[in-house]
Amino acid sequence: MRTELIMKYSLGIDIGGTNIAAGVVDEGYNIISKSKVKTNSGRGYEEVLRDIVFAGELAVREAELSMRDIEWVGMGCPGTCNIESGLVEYANNLKWENVPLQKYVKDALGIPAYIENDANAAALGEFYAGAAKGAKSAIVITLGTGLGAGIIIDGKIFSGSNYAGAEIGHTVINVDGEQCTCGRKGCFETYCSATALVKFTKRAIEQNPDSLMVKLAEKEGKVSGRTAFNAARQGDRAGQEIVDYFIKNLACGIINTINVFQPNILCIGGGVSNEGDNLLNPLKERISKEVYSKNSDSNTEIVLCKLGNNSGIIGAALLGRQYK
Repeated sequence: MRTELIMKYSLGIDIGGTNIAAGVVDEGYNIISKSKVKTNSGRGYEEVLRDIVFAGELAVREAELSMRDIEWVGMGCPGTCNIESGLVEYANNLKWENVPLQKYVKDALGIPAYIENDANAAALGEFYAGAAKGAKSAIVITLGTGLGAGIIIDGKIFSGSNYAGAEIGHTVINVDGEQCTCGRKGCFETYCSATALVKFTKRAIEQNPDSLMVKLAEKEGKVSGRTAFNAARQGDRAGQEIVDYFIKNLACGIINTINVFQPNILCIGGGVSNEGDNLLNPLKERISKEVYSKNSDSNTEIVLCKLGNNSGIIGAALLGRQYK
C-alpha cells in the first residue's frame, strides 16, 4: 500500500516594536506564506496579543492550511522571555511587564506555543538556515532600531540563568558616554544601532551645512542609516568621518564579544548590513588588528547575515525544535 509523505509545518511570529510578522515554515526552513500587521505598542498588551494571534491565523490561511497542519507556534519577542513560565517579564520597547504571551497564544490557536527573545530567535534562524549554517558556535548581531544579539553554543540558544543573557548591546564601550534607554551610559547600542547612526549623522549635518549629506537627506526626505555611507562613497569628508566613527565603535564592541566567546562565526544583520563590503571590509581590517586571538589559525569568521528580515520568522518557527 502506497503512503503519501506528510509535510510538517510550524508557525513563526516575529514581534517587533513596529510590526508583527508571521510566517508558515516547512521542514526545509522555507517560508511558504507570510503576514504582517502593525504592532501599535502604545495600546494595552491585550490588544497586541489579539493581533499576534490574528497575524498567525492570517499566515496559516495564506498557506491554504488549517491550524491542524501546524505542529507548534514559536514567537520571538523583544525583552526578557522566560521560557519556563511563558511570561515576557520585561520588554522596555513594548512597555510590557509579566505579559502571559505563551499561554494566551497557545489557548487562542490551540497548538503548542514557545517564546524566546527576538534576537535569540533570529540567531537560531541564521544558525540553521542562514550564514551560520554548519557552525558549532555562532553569534548574530543585528544593527536595527536597537542592537540585538543572539548566542548559539553547540546548537543551543544561550540566554543565561535568568533568560536575560546575550544583551551584548548593553555592554559599555565608552564609560560615561551617550545615554542609553537602559539607564547606563556608553552602551554598544548607543553607538552602533541604526538609530545611533542616524543620530550621529544628524549632528554632523548640523556641524557641516555644506556637506553632501544635506542634499542627500533632502532628496530622500529624511536622514537615514544610508545617508553618511552614500555621501562617503561620493567623496564627502564629513560623511566619511561618520562612517569611520561608526565602524570604529562597531569593531570595538565586536572585538569585546569575540574575546569573550571566540565563536566559529559572527554574523552581522539589520539594515546597516546592507552596506555590504563598504561596511564589512574596513570592519574586518580593524578587528584583525585588535582581536586577542589574532595569531590563531582558527579566528572567528565575520560575515553578513543571509536571511534578512526572515531570520526572525524562521528562528521563531524552530523554537519547538529547541524546547519541546
